[in-house]
Amino acid sequence: MFRASDNAATAATTPLQTVAPVDAVLPWHQMLLFGLQHVLVMAAVPITSVFLVAKALGLSADLTVNLISATFLLCGIGTLLQSFGPLKLGARLPFVMVPGGAPIVMFLTIAQQRDLQTASGAVIITALFYFLVLPVFARCLRFFPKIVIGTLLMLVSINLVKVYGGIIAGKAGTPAFGDPVNIGLALATIGFTVLFARMLRGMLGQLSVLLGLVAGTLLAAACGLMDWRTVAQGPAWSAPTLLPFGMPHFDLLAALPLLIFSVISMVEATGQTVAVAEVVGKKIEPRDVVPRTIRGDAIMSFFGGLFGTSMIITSGENIGIVRATNVRSRYVTAVAGVILVLIALSAPLGRLANAIPTAVVGGTAMVVFAIIGTIGIDMLRKVDLHERSNMFILAAAMTMGLLPIVVPGLYVRFPATLQLVLGNGLAMGALTAIVLNLLFNHLPLRREAQSGEAAGQLPAAQSPAAQ
Repeated sequence: MFRASDNAATAATTPLQTVAPVDAVLPWHQMLLFGLQHVLVMAAVPITSVFLVAKALGLSADLTVNLISATFLLCGIGTLLQSFGPLKLGARLPFVMVPGGAPIVMFLTIAQQRDLQTASGAVIITALFYFLVLPVFARCLRFFPKIVIGTLLMLVSINLVKVYGGIIAGKAGTPAFGDPVNIGLALATIGFTVLFARMLRGMLGQLSVLLGLVAGTLLAAACGLMDWRTVAQGPAWSAPTLLPFGMPHFDLLAALPLLIFSVISMVEATGQTVAVAEVVGKKIEPRDVVPRTIRGDAIMSFFGGLFGTSMIITSGENIGIVRATNVRSRYVTAVAGVILVLIALSAPLGRLANAIPTAVVGGTAMVVFAIIGTIGIDMLRKVDLHERSNMFILAAAMTMGLLPIVVPGLYVRFPATLQLVLGNGLAMGALTAIVLNLLFNHLPLRREAQSGEAAGQLPAAQSPAAQ
């Protein structure tokens, strides 16, 4: 006879539903430290992007500080957006947003050729273009299998390592190029990070990237390579200004480079979203989650145009941190978003982040970026590379992607419009992989060949010998 006590016993023995790692809320002290780790690894990107534009265009010190504040603020809000995903704006994954590297160069070029108002207008046009193209792009996501995304992650890793290696080494032909002090500091930071990852366990082991950066910073301070005086100088409060360059000018022709990049950016966002979901162990429907990521990029880039920055997009950098630390909670990146907002509004915090030597940040970043490559390798490991089609897709995509990365200026004598695509290793590698995947796996010729093979096998299976 069934008794109430039997029901209670059954309920007691039923396992409790566990929270997915990506949705786990960690203790506050852990989220604060892990969030700070994300911030310190990516903090150099907004500062460097603003300084690049400011120095090239001769902007005033006050305007430069204003743009740094705006960039940090938008990165922070964008990170919160991607972490929580309200109104389908954001992936609800542990993403951190930063100014895109290629868009910064394009923004600067437009400003130099036209003016800053036109450059801001181009960013706004591109953000709106995202929303216009997204429904069509979402229908094409089935053409992005693991071989395409894995190749893209490999090229992202190689490109970022090259960029930050150049930052550490300095510009070729200048007296500072190959400075042993900078290179030694970067290598020491990498060594500290690896040592902490090997020696420490538990939460401290998960903080190895942050601890490596701190150790590198302390070494730089001990060697007299940090100027702490700049941290206390200047105002305590900073707030960005809306339309710092005046009303934007809208010119479709001037915006063309950014419009072309936006399609490439959507491909990158696809790879990053799938990669992050795989790292955190969350099963996603790409046609639902990838558009969320792209909408977050679009809305933050729109506000970037209003506040005088270039495009603000999801960052591949934090994929490496998530894999390295195995901290998969999106609430950690949400805390990182809050820290970024505080840095934007508190000028001393921004100056403190800026005081960390570039070589230290570069050494930390290179470890993280190389880990992105290992994620790509792991994804490609799940692809049957013994199959001829996959082998040639990967070989051709890596060839076209690596050429402009390892041979800068290869296409310098080509028309400027072609250089935008041919000279971008990520774009060429991704486009080559997509086109060849279509050619080998989706065109009727392939399906007819497979049907013919299947038809050829059928009589053999029904032959007397088989029976």
